[in-house]
Amino acid sequence: MKPEFVAGAPRSQAPRRYHHGDLRNALLEAGLKLIEDRSVDDLGLREVAREVGVSATAIYRHFPDKQALKAALAHEGLDRLAHAQRHASTQAGGGAAGFLASGLTYVRFAAANPVLFRLVFSYAQPTDLLDAEPGQVPAAMRGLRDDIARLLPPHWTAAQRKATALHAWALVHGLALLLLDKQIAPDWTLIEQVLAGFGTPLGVAAAC
Repeated sequence: MKPEFVAGAPRSQAPRRYHHGDLRNALLEAGLKLIEDRSVDDLGLREVAREVGVSATAIYRHFPDKQALKAALAHEGLDRLAHAQRHASTQAGGGAAGFLASGLTYVRFAAANPVLFRLVFSYAQPTDLLDAEPGQVPAAMRGLRDDIARLLPPHWTAAQRKATALHAWALVHGLALLLLDKQIAPDWTLIEQVLAGFGTPLGVAAAC
């Protein structure tokens, strides 16, 4: 089954036309498209500029070096992952079904965007995402924490909630990496069955 949630525009599309003041977003779109089938280390600032149709000088105003571009792409990748998860959860009706759909989307996003997915976590901030203040963590992690808060019984302790969130995150992240490293086949029926066994925070906690 073809993976979904490709972050960049299809390679067959013409370079994105941008309006005045929107060059940064156009450059990010071009960067996302270019890393669909190559290592991010092979991505060059001048190449991204050519893809959009601007001079090298123009891109340096937004990204002074390659590291700045990679960091911006990683941030954009996290935002798109969070958006895809929220959409999947809403489409599934929220609740336990939405939690399962969100987890499956995490794995599908990794499969569809392997270079971007690895880039995202290579640029993750060195902080405990389960304990940090909501404003200091990516939207995808805030979504996981919000789901845990809604679905677990109110009397559960902070330690129980943290353990449950970590278990759920480790499950989807582990499946994503096993898939990207070709240690398991992209059998989406099987992967969904695995996630369904831990389809709610209550189920995850019961297995701990």
